[in-house]
Amino acid sequence: MENDELIKSFFEDMRTKDQNLEIPEFPKPKTRSINWIIPVGIAASLFLAGFLFFEKEPVSETPAEVIIITLEEGPNDEQQFKIKESSYLDTWESGTSSLLTEF
Repeated sequence: MENDELIKSFFEDMRTKDQNLEIPEFPKPKTRSINWIIPVGIAASLFLAGFLFFEKEPVSETPAEVIIITLEEGPNDEQQFKIKESSYLDTWESGTSSLLTEF
């Protein structure tokens, strides 16, 4: 029992000493004004890199798919070759139309 009272008094003394202790305030970390510049710089460089790497290529004209060569008679019974470039969508002529015009 003596030991119990001795231990009890020891812890009570420690509690009273702890209540009288002055606890210093937790130091606040220093904030840098430069911390926000780094993410902004990374975002800006990625934005600019997007313009450099994903540049649109100029649209070129599609080449002619069909070359039509015709022989026509001009004035004074001259025959001339006329060359015309077009796509399949521009003109369409049925396969049997030449039978109607030639024969």
